[in-house]
Amino acid sequence: MDSDWEVEVGGDAPVIEPDWPGFVDLRLQPELIDKIAEATASAPLAALLLALNRAGSALYTSKCDLWEPEPAALACYVDLLPREVEVFKSIEQAEAFCRDAVARLNELEAGDSSSAGQPITASFAESMETAINLVIRQAVSSKAEGYGVTAYLSAKSTNAAQTTEALSAVMTACAEALLSVRLPQSPIQR
Repeated sequence: MDSDWEVEVGGDAPVIEPDWPGFVDLRLQPELIDKIAEATASAPLAALLLALNRAGSALYTSKCDLWEPEPAALACYVDLLPREVEVFKSIEQAEAFCRDAVARLNELEAGDSSSAGQPITASFAESMETAINLVIRQAVSSKAEGYGVTAYLSAKSTNAAQTTEALSAVMTACAEALLSVRLPQSPIQR
C-alpha cells in the first residue's frame, strides 16, 4: 500500500467547508449514518466514518464521496478536521499530523500491531494497487479559518470483488492509523 501526503492550498485548490448544507454530524448522532448516501452504499465507508467520528476520536469528518474511476477500481475521499479546534490553526500543525499519520500507516503495513495482528499487506494480493494520500487543504467554517486534510483512499485489482475487499482493508488501516495519531496542540516551531 502506498501512503503519502501533500499540500494543495491556494489558487483553484478545493477548500474544506465543514458547514455545508448537507453536513451530517456523526459526532453527536452516529445513528444518522443512514442519511449519508455514500455510507449506505458502502458498509466499509460507513464503518470508517463511524470510527473517525466516535467519542474519543480527535477528528471528525465533514464530507465524503465514493466512486469507480475505472473498471475494477474504487476510490473515496473523506474530509477530516480536528474535533476540538474546528480547523488546524497552522499549516505546520496539519503537516505534523500528516507526517505522523503516514509514518503510522507505514508501521501498520510493515506489520507493527495492526488490529488483526497481521501486516496490512497480508490482505492484499500482489496484483492489487492500494493507496492512501493525505492532502492538506485550506478549511473555512463559520467559526474559524485554517487547514484540514482530505484523505484519498483507493484500490484496484483484477476484479470488482477483490477491489471492494482491498478498499475495505485500506479503510480499516486508515481508521486505525488516523485514530492513533495525536493532534498537535499548538503551532510547530521550525
